[in-house]
Amino acid sequence: MHRPLPTLQWDVFCRVIDNFGDIGVCWRLVAQLAGLGHRVRLWVDDASALQWMAPGGCPGVEVRPWGAPPPGPNETPTDVMVEAFGCDIAPEFVAYCINSTGAHGQNRSKPVWINLEYLSAEAYVARTHRLPSPILSGPASGWTRWFFYPGFTAGTGGLLREPHLMEQREAFDPSVWRAEHRALFNGAGEAPGTRWVSLFCYEPPALSNLLQQCALQPTQLLVTPGRPTAAVRAALGEPTGSATQQLRQDQRGLLSLSYIPHRPQAAFDELLWACDFNAVRGEDSLVRALWAGQAFVWHIYPQHDNAHHDKLWAFLDWLQAPQSLRRFHATWNGLDSARLQWPDDDTLAEWTMCARAARQRLLTQDDLTTQILRFVAEKR
Repeated sequence: MHRPLPTLQWDVFCRVIDNFGDIGVCWRLVAQLAGLGHRVRLWVDDASALQWMAPGGCPGVEVRPWGAPPPGPNETPTDVMVEAFGCDIAPEFVAYCINSTGAHGQNRSKPVWINLEYLSAEAYVARTHRLPSPILSGPASGWTRWFFYPGFTAGTGGLLREPHLMEQREAFDPSVWRAEHRALFNGAGEAPGTRWVSLFCYEPPALSNLLQQCALQPTQLLVTPGRPTAAVRAALGEPTGSATQQLRQDQRGLLSLSYIPHRPQAAFDELLWACDFNAVRGEDSLVRALWAGQAFVWHIYPQHDNAHHDKLWAFLDWLQAPQSLRRFHATWNGLDSARLQWPDDDTLAEWTMCARAARQRLLTQDDLTTQILRFVAEKR
């Protein structure tokens, strides 16, 4: 048993590279830490997404611009510093941390320095999770940075999950959410057997094929803003200029398209809970799709050297995905040129069962925030 942690000052660093995923992960982490009574400074180079992702902010979390001066002498010194996704903390901040420990590090404990890595199901994650990375030169020589890997299995750092998330998920009524959406967008009734689908993607090559097949059966497609909206408009052969951004509803055969606005993180979770099938991308929304427990496809962030191929297959292996879902992922991610096979009801039910079985496995493991707190308690 480790002694409970006192209230700590955390400094979390984030560079926004993959649109909303980096800041999305970091915000969920800092909000959970603050909810447990800790103080957090979030240093980010582009905080614009927080205007809609977390419009009310969070008590205990202070957002500071990347490159702003380190904390002053009257501010709380750092107890834990987290560099998210290898973003490299500014040398000025490291120097501040060194100075705040005293000339020889005798006046105050060194901060616990964590490198929070990208999420992957590949085997190296369990091998390298919690390994030290000693600093051998420079002002911080003799200090240690620790690798901390999120993951899907025991022996990794787990996934972000709020304490009462599953209770909220269980109490959620999708029929009420859908009725509110219909009233907001078009007020029309719903055809029997309508399939609700959310779309949060990059520019999947098979998108046109998906839209064509959805037009042949009653489908309500909820298109998120930004690149997904632009990709859909392009696939439909429509202009993507500013005038089209005012279009909220469109009908193509039996396919109803709703172009929905940005929404806070909790409302995005509800979007995934309300749908029969979710197309997600990157890291944060993949985790939220797993907690939703609905059928989904993951549009993995493409890398120029195709390293994302192995990462995708490793995830599908962990997911224990049926062959039909593996083929769908391959085509959706452009790994083959096959025609996308939109699932029938039985196949969709199989995919949903797969997602819920994976969720159940994850729920037997501690969440990421709990594991980070335990790790910090060990190292202080």
